[in-house]
Amino acid sequence: MKNKKETLLKSIFALIFSQILIKIIGLAYKLYLTNREGFGDSGNAIYSSGFQIYALLLTFSSTGVPNAIAKLVSERVAIGDNKGAHRIFKISFFMFAVAGAIGTVLLFIFAKTIANVWLQIPEAEQSLIALSPSIFFVSIISVFRGYFNGTQRFSATAKSQSIEQFFKTIFTIVLVESVAFLCSVNTTLMAAAANLATSIATAISFAYIYLYYLSKKKDIAQDIVSSTNYIPTRVRRTMKKIIGVAFPISISSLMSSFSKNIDSFTVVRFLKEFMNEVEAKKQYGILSGKIDTLCALPLSINVALVTALVPNIARANAKGNLEDVRNKAKIFLLFSVVIGLPATVGMMIFSEQILNLFFPNACKGADLLRLSSVSILFMLMLQTINGILHGIGEVKMPSIALGIGTIFKFVCNILLIKNPRIGIFGAVIGNIVCNGIAVIMGYSALTRKLKMKLGFNNFFLKPIIATVCMAFFSNYAYKKLNGIIIHKMATILSLGVALIVYIMCTIMLRTFKRNDFKIR
Repeated sequence: MKNKKETLLKSIFALIFSQILIKIIGLAYKLYLTNREGFGDSGNAIYSSGFQIYALLLTFSSTGVPNAIAKLVSERVAIGDNKGAHRIFKISFFMFAVAGAIGTVLLFIFAKTIANVWLQIPEAEQSLIALSPSIFFVSIISVFRGYFNGTQRFSATAKSQSIEQFFKTIFTIVLVESVAFLCSVNTTLMAAAANLATSIATAISFAYIYLYYLSKKKDIAQDIVSSTNYIPTRVRRTMKKIIGVAFPISISSLMSSFSKNIDSFTVVRFLKEFMNEVEAKKQYGILSGKIDTLCALPLSINVALVTALVPNIARANAKGNLEDVRNKAKIFLLFSVVIGLPATVGMMIFSEQILNLFFPNACKGADLLRLSSVSILFMLMLQTINGILHGIGEVKMPSIALGIGTIFKFVCNILLIKNPRIGIFGAVIGNIVCNGIAVIMGYSALTRKLKMKLGFNNFFLKPIIATVCMAFFSNYAYKKLNGIIIHKMATILSLGVALIVYIMCTIMLRTFKRNDFKIR
């Protein structure tokens, strides 16, 4: 039993590492695209608008399906019904292969309509066509990942995700450079090439996970032969069960993805009312290609924490130990505040320097980043609160909260972007409002359910003091270093000072207790 637990822990850490690696590699190709001559903010507008449609269509298959299948498979495995678990896998594979193929065909056929009518970015048509095969591949990959997760073979998921992101980055650079050379730096075709890289990468990821499945086929066959308590069920009933489990889990992610799609539908459309189309697309490119990317970076660390800690919440809840659930929920929330607050303030103070550091050839958008950074703390808190709610079995509340927040986001976009004095900032304000409302609703539900209160000193006062000290010393360091050394190195060293000061202050203030790290 001990070795089994150690293997499970290693698997969890493999998933955490893969998530962080994916973010780092993803940032690398984003930096390349944004700084590439002939691509920049205009290319990002075309690339991101197409990719957001793709992301919306894939939310169900990439989030709900693996978790739903993993849940159903693990339930069968737990009672020794390995044959039933594999039957769920086979039915799911057929079901989502068909759904994925239909999705691919529909996106291919309606790419022109979506680009011209929905997005009002005609150049996005080629990008949508290039992305269409990905829907099929990701749909069937999600089934494999769900099956392997349900049988505690987590490394297959971690490796397939890392492989997909690695090849996506490689092929993005190769294809964009090839198109730029052959087509005299055509931004539209370069954006399509970048999205084609996604389709190729998902195909390679599928090839890997299918070969992994074949390599484990003997083990799977032995498990099926030794199966006990086999409970045959109708195919239609199994399909309904998969959809029934997948839908509630997917809907909150769907709402989050749809929130981003609101920007792709509205920003360019409303900005064109008082500026030319080229400038409107550039503004959207700045928001989607740079600002959203930078603000999402801290989320990768929090995803790792959610991945590691939510099972602890669920286990404690299953045992009926409400006090243990409260303690772990508090630690969980404290981690998010401690990560989110300095990230928010750091982005505010060094917005211009960070953009110059990462996007030297397209560094516009400092004011946008400064305002957008407000949403970082809200996004981390929301991610954490939703994770705890899912852990205690409250799967509907996150969807309701995000749904209401998304409605407010839509209203903000409609009312604010049209105002020439606000413009693109209206979309950012909408994001803050959306996440803020969802956090308030989710937190209210959480405290009501767990009957817990957060101490002001530990959860707010101490992190604020540490953040103020960090801001003062890092800003002072930058002012002293800038002019003595090149500004990029001054930025890097100042951010290093910020990290060191913040960690030291957190330790000195005893924000965390020793027992907080003994989570079991």
